[in-house]
Amino acid sequence: MTQTRHLNSDGTPKYTNHLASETSPYLRKHAHNPVEWYPWGPEALERASREGKPIHLSVGYSACHWCGVLEKESFEDEATAKILNDNFINIKVDREERPDIDRIYQIAQQMLTQRGGGWPLTMFLTPDDRRPFFGGTYFPKEARYGLPAFRDILQRVAAYYRDHASELRKQNDALMAAFAELTPAPAGSDTELTDAPLAACRAQLARSFDTRNGGFGGAPKFPHAELIEWLLSYWRASARAPEPDLQALYMATLTLRRMAEGGINDQLGGGFCRYSVDEYWTIPHFEKMLYDNGALLAVYAHAALVGGDALYGRVAHETADWVLREMQSPQGGYYSSLDADSEGDEGRFYVWDREEVSAVLAPEEFAVFAARFGLDRPANFEGHWNLYVAAAWRSRRARSTARILRLPARARSISYAQHCGGMAGCSQPRWRTARTSTPTSMTTCTWPTRSSSCSRCASVPTSSPSHSSSSMSCCGTSWTMRPAVSISPRTITRR
Repeated sequence: MTQTRHLNSDGTPKYTNHLASETSPYLRKHAHNPVEWYPWGPEALERASREGKPIHLSVGYSACHWCGVLEKESFEDEATAKILNDNFINIKVDREERPDIDRIYQIAQQMLTQRGGGWPLTMFLTPDDRRPFFGGTYFPKEARYGLPAFRDILQRVAAYYRDHASELRKQNDALMAAFAELTPAPAGSDTELTDAPLAACRAQLARSFDTRNGGFGGAPKFPHAELIEWLLSYWRASARAPEPDLQALYMATLTLRRMAEGGINDQLGGGFCRYSVDEYWTIPHFEKMLYDNGALLAVYAHAALVGGDALYGRVAHETADWVLREMQSPQGGYYSSLDADSEGDEGRFYVWDREEVSAVLAPEEFAVFAARFGLDRPANFEGHWNLYVAAAWRSRRARSTARILRLPARARSISYAQHCGGMAGCSQPRWRTARTSTPTSMTTCTWPTRSSSCSRCASVPTSSPSHSSSSMSCCGTSWTMRPAVSISPRTITRR
């Protein structure tokens, strides 16, 4: 939707730039900025080369909160726009329309600044070869947050380019050489392929894993569904080993549980926000992306099959329901994202006051709801409450698993069987197999000799439809479980 605060006396926009005829809603939103924006294309690039002006490249997307802040503060400001128009050719890119351009310059920004990227992405390029020589993300109108003012940045960049163009060529050559190193040489035909890169990835994830809150690294925390999916696959691939990689399974499932309990997951409406600004998954950046939720839907569904935990299945269903309800258009397609802002305020649609909740619940219902979702605690978002599952209500399963993983190997195999559930009396876990087009082997469990004096052992048959046909016996807690699961097109899952 196009918008502007600069209007003529008859109500028409005072400014119209080269974005007015674009199909991207994000680009059209900037069509009446006083900045003379161009879309990425020959017209802008040829003008930059012809006039010798550096390119100011701004990349964002519709649901991005800080992209909107930058527009209101700077791109709608006539004084800032004059600096941009006098000194730069200004190109606006929608990252959802041109992810290829976004990726190139995100990597360049990280290499130039040695800091993480993000949106809005602000880059300055040489006019003839479009190589970046300075960049960043969000810059405020006035100096704050430890960041310089955007207008000061613009003036300094313009002056530096005028005075040091030849030096920039050398910097750009070094940058391009570094880019080239990012693409390794192709492996030779005699190169032996091993699992060493997979093991290195597994070790790196373990080093960055947050053992208390799940996830990898500190704040801000992103869901990284692809890493969780990879850990589930890594665990599954180890299931035939004498000691399956339960730590990989634990890292995946604890992360999924903490995200499901956290405020990053919309506890009432379903769907995950893009990331959490804190390490506890409590306060999200409130935009919701279709591609994030699609990946998370898949990994929660897979976790539900792997572990049989009702939480993962419930979250998968809630996420799918949200996608169909909120993100599917009447024509059958899907919207790409929901904005973080509602009525001009970030998160307004998602946060609550106690009075709002108590007005629609009976007193006894409110008491339970408040304790579960943190309303009995201090407000956690700008005087309001973003709902999350309070720690007192959280399952002890993840903490139990953490203790199990610190046990010796023999005790670990026993305890993990007990922890994950199984037959009444004995902790032999039962398994079921999803329907597949090819046969899938069942789990084989090896037990010591059955004790004739143990009534519990006597009740365990030597074979059953739920297990392989190999002999089973047990006595008290002296047994061990050694599952041997064959890899197949569908996962084998506990029930």
